[in-house]
Amino acid sequence: MTTTSVLQPGEIEPPAGEIPFIYIPPRDAGFRNRAERLRQLAEGHVMQEFLLFMADLSDAQHAALATLTQVPLPSATETGLCREHGMPPLSVQSWRRDSVWQQTLSQIIAHVAKTAKPETTKILLRLQDMDNAALETFATDILSGQFDDMDLGAAPFVAAALQVYWTHMATTLGTQAFGASDISNLCPVCASPPVSSIVRIGGSENGLRYLCCSVCNTQWHMVRVKCSNCESTKGISYYMIEGTPGAVKAETCEECGTYLKIMQMDKDPQVDPVADDLATLTLDLMMDESGKLRSGPNLFLISSSANSV
Repeated sequence: MTTTSVLQPGEIEPPAGEIPFIYIPPRDAGFRNRAERLRQLAEGHVMQEFLLFMADLSDAQHAALATLTQVPLPSATETGLCREHGMPPLSVQSWRRDSVWQQTLSQIIAHVAKTAKPETTKILLRLQDMDNAALETFATDILSGQFDDMDLGAAPFVAAALQVYWTHMATTLGTQAFGASDISNLCPVCASPPVSSIVRIGGSENGLRYLCCSVCNTQWHMVRVKCSNCESTKGISYYMIEGTPGAVKAETCEECGTYLKIMQMDKDPQVDPVADDLATLTLDLMMDESGKLRSGPNLFLISSSANSV
C-alpha cells in the first residue's frame, strides 16, 4: 500500500457558479456500461467468477430498467419546494415506495435464474417464497442500513431492484428537478450515502469530484480533498494498491476515522463507481487493517460494509 500527495482543499475547482452540481448517467447506458466494465475487470482477476456474476446482474438491471414506464413521481410543485428547502424529493426514508419495484425484482430473478448455480438458485427461491410485506420490510432494512440479521445472500438482488426503481425515477425527472441538499454528503435525489466518488473528465465537469449514490446512481459535486463523511479538510490522505496505476484510491480522514474510495477517470476513463469498488476489495482489507471504517456501503457487498459508520 502506498500513499500519495494531496492537493490543497478546493484546488483546481472552478468558481461555484460554473460547476454542474448534479450528473445523472444516461438511462440507457448506466447499468449496461457497468456490466461491460465488470467483464473487463474480471479478466485475470482473482475474483473473476464473482465479477462476471455481477456483470450478469447488471445486465438484468439494464433489461428491467428498459421495461419500466409510468410510476408515481413528485409533481413539479413538490420538486420545486424540495429544491427551495434543500430536501431530496425522492428520499429513501420518506418517499412512498411503489410496489412496482417488486415486479422489477421478479424480472431480475428470472434473468439471473437462467444461468444460476445451485447455491444461487436456492437464494432466488427464498426470495420468491417471500410475501409482499416481507419484501417491503427487507427493502426498508436495506435502505435504512439495518443490516443485522439480514439474509446477506438475498440482499444484492433486492438492492438491485431498488436501484433500478430509484434510477428510473431520477432519470425520468432529470437533473433540472433536483438541487443541492442541506446535507451535502447524502444524495440530493434520494438521500442515500455514496458508494464511492469519482473525478470526472471532459467538458465543464473536467477535474471535478462527484460523490456517487449507492441507490439511484446520481452523482453530485463535492470539492476535492474534503472528507465525504464529516466534511473536514484536515488529515486527508490517499492510499492505493502498489503496482496499480492509481485509478482507484482510498481517501481517508483522520478526523472521523473513515474512508471512501475515489476513482480517477484521467487515469482510467472506464472506471465505474460500483464495478471498480467491487474489484478492489484488497484496498478495503488494507483500510480495515489500518482501523479505518468505510463511510458508505456498496449494496452488493453488505456483509463487508455492515460495519460502516
